[in-house]
Amino acid sequence: MSVRKRTWKNGDGSEGEAWVVAYTDRAGVRRIKSFDRKRDAEVFESTVGVELRAGTHIPDSQSIMVAEAGRLWLVSCEAAGLERTTLDFYRGHVELHIVPLLGAVKLSQLSVPMVRDFEDKLRKDRSRAMVRKVLGSLGAILADAQERGLVVHNVVRGLRAKRLRGKDARADRRRKGKLKLGVDIPTPGEVRAIIAHLDARWRPLLLAAIFTGLRASELRGLRWADVDLKRNELHVRQRADRFNVFGPPKSESGERTVPLLPMLANTLRQHRLVCPKGQLDLVFPNGVGNAESHTNIINRGFIPAQLAAGVVTASGKAKYTGLHCLRHFYASWCINRRADGGLELPLKLVQARLGHASIQMTADRYGHLFPTGDDGAELAAAEKAFFG
Repeated sequence: MSVRKRTWKNGDGSEGEAWVVAYTDRAGVRRIKSFDRKRDAEVFESTVGVELRAGTHIPDSQSIMVAEAGRLWLVSCEAAGLERTTLDFYRGHVELHIVPLLGAVKLSQLSVPMVRDFEDKLRKDRSRAMVRKVLGSLGAILADAQERGLVVHNVVRGLRAKRLRGKDARADRRRKGKLKLGVDIPTPGEVRAIIAHLDARWRPLLLAAIFTGLRASELRGLRWADVDLKRNELHVRQRADRFNVFGPPKSESGERTVPLLPMLANTLRQHRLVCPKGQLDLVFPNGVGNAESHTNIINRGFIPAQLAAGVVTASGKAKYTGLHCLRHFYASWCINRRADGGLELPLKLVQARLGHASIQMTADRYGHLFPTGDDGAELAAAEKAFFG
């Protein structure tokens, strides 16, 4: 391997020069790469020397583009059996964000500064959450390419490792912030108002979301066989994505038992009398079976109830746009039930109610809400205090 200076005369009589690195790759093919500056050529020579000794070097001419690497990653995700909803999110990251800005770049030419510039461009018209998710997908694409032997370094990981230290790490934690009552979590007053304005069609489903903390997918997959109205409890044993694909809960701890308020149990008894019967034995067979009807839950059930209840932003729009805020409310209510005539539940029990995979996850999200369990008569007392 060598670095040498090459000069030549251009057609207009001027002289040109470049620094050339010549080397032989793993296949015995002679390679040449030119640079404008000697320093860049020397850095390349040093890097390639290490990669050749490690057997990891990939010449630019044999490197694939980011767009192709993204396609291979999506194929891997599909082969791994990821849910259709997750695959759609990932496909959106690749096709709408990554390919338009980086798709034509070869993996071997991708660098930390290039990824940083990519991040800056994303920030111009994407939310912080979207920027973080897209960078995560880009990192996963490069990790997949590494395993295939298509790229040596995952420059996204290098970017995050350099930036999220010390002051930058603290700033990132401040940016994420904690869930706030009245912003991310509906207040008890807001929930009372929403309940008072629930349409009859959506009342059983939204009451269950408010007072069980089940995820939307768990509500979609809930069967009557998993609802014990004699003992006032339900069992989470399966979930269904927006495309009606059924499967087990998200984690082992996702399979759990959740107690029912007497009011919710009575509502479900009444709902069972009019609930359409089907082979799947679903508690909520209408309105939760597919992507369109999931939108109906929000647009025809949850949002109109907020508008009628006056739970709106300064511009008059519904304050909460997704069902997950009701899961947050349930966690907050469990933690602060003393204010509603009951007892606060300890962190471990709140984790069990929510089906979190670890107690650390519960602590990270809701630990700041703690002011610490038997649920029978105490649940009834809490309900009475809550509704006055």
